[in-house]
Amino acid sequence: MSTEDQIAPLSPKTSPATATITPFTQRKESNSSSEDNRQDSWELVEDLQGLTGNIQKPEKQEGLLLKKRKWPMKGWHKRYFLLERGILTYAKTGTDLKKGRLRGRIDVGLSVMAMKKKSMCIDLDTEDSIYHLKAKTRDLFEQWVTQLRHHRTFRQNEITMEPPERPLQSDPTANRREKLNTVTFLDLSECESALLELNLLLKNMEVLHRTFSAPAINLLQVGLFACVSLYLWIKYVFMFGLCIGNKFVYMLSCYWPKSTKPIMTQMFSTDQEVLVGSRPLRQQVSSESRGSIPESLSEFFDAKEYLLSGSSSENEASDDDSYVSDVSDSTSVEFCRNENGVTATTSVNLWSILRSNIGKDLSKVAMPVQLNEPLNTLQRLCEEVEYCHLLDTAANTHDPHMRMVYIAAFAVSAYACSFTRAGGKPFNPILGETYECLRPDKGFHFIAEQVSHHPPVSACHCESKNYTFWQDVRWKNKFWGKSMEIVPMGVTRLELPGFADRYEWSKVTSCIHNILSGQRWIEHYGEISIKHSTTMGDVSLCKVTFLKSRSGGLNANEVEGMVTDSNGRVIHSLFGKWNEALYLGKPPSATCIWRANPMPEDHEQYYGFTQFAIELNELEEGLKPLLPLTDTRFRPDQRLLEEGDIAGAEEQKERTEVLQRERRRVLQENNITHSPRFFKRAEDDSWVSNGTYWDLRKDPGFSKLEFPVLW
Repeated sequence: MSTEDQIAPLSPKTSPATATITPFTQRKESNSSSEDNRQDSWELVEDLQGLTGNIQKPEKQEGLLLKKRKWPMKGWHKRYFLLERGILTYAKTGTDLKKGRLRGRIDVGLSVMAMKKKSMCIDLDTEDSIYHLKAKTRDLFEQWVTQLRHHRTFRQNEITMEPPERPLQSDPTANRREKLNTVTFLDLSECESALLELNLLLKNMEVLHRTFSAPAINLLQVGLFACVSLYLWIKYVFMFGLCIGNKFVYMLSCYWPKSTKPIMTQMFSTDQEVLVGSRPLRQQVSSESRGSIPESLSEFFDAKEYLLSGSSSENEASDDDSYVSDVSDSTSVEFCRNENGVTATTSVNLWSILRSNIGKDLSKVAMPVQLNEPLNTLQRLCEEVEYCHLLDTAANTHDPHMRMVYIAAFAVSAYACSFTRAGGKPFNPILGETYECLRPDKGFHFIAEQVSHHPPVSACHCESKNYTFWQDVRWKNKFWGKSMEIVPMGVTRLELPGFADRYEWSKVTSCIHNILSGQRWIEHYGEISIKHSTTMGDVSLCKVTFLKSRSGGLNANEVEGMVTDSNGRVIHSLFGKWNEALYLGKPPSATCIWRANPMPEDHEQYYGFTQFAIELNELEEGLKPLLPLTDTRFRPDQRLLEEGDIAGAEEQKERTEVLQRERRRVLQENNITHSPRFFKRAEDDSWVSNGTYWDLRKDPGFSKLEFPVLW
């Protein structure tokens, strides 16, 4: 039995009621202006609400649709789709589909579906990928939307439908036992399927060990990787039991009226002890699943999601415009102890906030402070220079192609800190907010400023005796139902004055999966193309590809690259993982160019921060009088969140946003344009340092200068 055909619960956002199937073309329209607005925005397709036994089996639907690919070969490409019993499969052609050469398989019932009428686009966000589809004609679009609605409702009803019940019994205890037995039977079927998958995995262990990124002796790799993989899959079986317990909560809520829910909760807690075992074991396993990801073994979580949700074939990895996702409707967002030992635990209904923003840029949407981590976007830019020693090494390397190797390693290292940080977002800077980082131990001084509010643009400048690094960047954040896609815009620039070298590159796309439920995880994919220009010596070029995860996460976080000369001849080859290490050459004789620093022992309790990140928000007494009042370290909402005061942080965040709106209103009324204090716009429309920050800091000092009141 395939994973997609297994019985699984509906999302928690469904509520008991009956669904109706209305053809797309027959839905009632409002006045023309409101209809135009609706057609130009993403419309979320609601889930089935409750169980119903009279949903007619939908007809099979098949034909050509356009499918969007982000990378490689970005754009819309024809694919042949088949929709049957709520399962959508597709291939390159109809012939390929008949021969079983599938590019992907989507369980429509477990996907978040949205559509945009004006552009005739359909979006399906699974737990693994985001699929953007498009019809060529209005009639074809309406036909597919109607069929997808029907199949989706049918599939969701099929998922939640229990086997026919026996005649009603008068004994409430017997009724309860019967229902629990039914649910247990369904979940045991899933467990059996998972064990079959486990058996298949073990049989293919010899293949899996080759995904190890670090070059080493093959025999040692086989033994080590096989043992650890077996351990992780055994842990998965325990975690699967926890999933069963969570399903009981939802299923039972459909059977009991509200008046008996307190009793139901008490009964469930007893049943859960039997199913999962002792509470200490449950706590141990669940805490490990949230944060304890052993190095080189992040494939475990990807494999877990592959077993429980829709999947794509390995071929689909090169065909898919998918970003990894994870969204659940009513989620409990957990926050950990801060340095003072304060525990900040709260919950927020993310679905109610995000459901109306499908496909929109979330940078303009106000989010509760509970979703943040106690660092700022300006500080996140500073995190990109954590491994600045690579630039120092490049500045002292005479071979231009080897210099490019170290520059490429530096570009990849900027993503390492994101591996454990998918659980929270940084604070958005206020217009005019600044941040400085002076690190004599690393040999650099760094400044950043929020130079624009609409659109939001952050600029930074980092200088050392060996290099100058600067960038301005704007992020577009789009929510697709289960995933959040982060598309950076802007160019990163680097100069090595010793060789008259200049390098430029752009960032890759990032995607956070499981936004609302489960273990959030982040994926980066795309290509970094590093351009090199110089007035002396040879020109070197480099392309580093961040690979999309294949089904099961077998190549999770992998990167590949090559350095070429001006004639296109390959000089060096690179490979590795953006969260672990980058290697030069071919295994087993490859050389490690960069390796990520070890994480602090208790990083899971501190938002997944690296040691470098922990130090970014420190405010020592001797530093206070030297900083401008606009420095991020003085921001009260961010500081209160770090101290665990959620209510205080939310209050200060709202106050800060009100002050920003008031300042913007005053500027607009007086036809005044905001001018950044420490950056200026260059001829190519980028933002560069005006070179005044460190001089003003020294004389007359920021304490003697006037700054706007930001908070």
